[in-house]
Amino acid sequence: MGRSSRSGEESSGAIDLDFDDHVAMTDVTPPSNPAVSFITLGVLDLERSRRFYAALGFVEHPRSNPFVAFFDLGGQVLSLFPREALAEDAAVEPAPAGSGLAFSLARNVAAESDVSAMLARAVAAGGRITREPSSPPWGGVRGYFADPDGFAWEVAWNPGMTVDERGRVAFTATT
Repeated sequence: MGRSSRSGEESSGAIDLDFDDHVAMTDVTPPSNPAVSFITLGVLDLERSRRFYAALGFVEHPRSNPFVAFFDLGGQVLSLFPREALAEDAAVEPAPAGSGLAFSLARNVAAESDVSAMLARAVAAGGRITREPSSPPWGGVRGYFADPDGFAWEVAWNPGMTVDERGRVAFTATT
């Protein structure tokens, strides 16, 4: 049973993967499973940050200790680590507080009204609103708050996503 190669010639039955300069998928080492395991925030005041995240409803994991706080996010871990210690651990200079936005964290919510409720909860815990709830160009509603160290959190309701009872998000089917 022959098989045609790219050139149209009959082959011996082996699959011809010679695509000139292209590399076959089997010749490339696959990447490790893409995932984020930990999100570590370098905080200025660990105890203040513990209280802030606890007031938002995060439950500190028993493996936390006086030097680091861990919060189970259902498959990922949010960790709070003193900023100076984190910089030392990574062998870099610590970033100054309030030096600009390098990234944001996001919390998707199940209902539009949950955006304002979550922002109010953040303010009550000691955070500050950086963007009031509004409609972004892509739809839904979003607002932002900063935690006591200035880390930006987006709170978003997106009609194109569902949020289950464990807080996991999934894209809704498109029609």
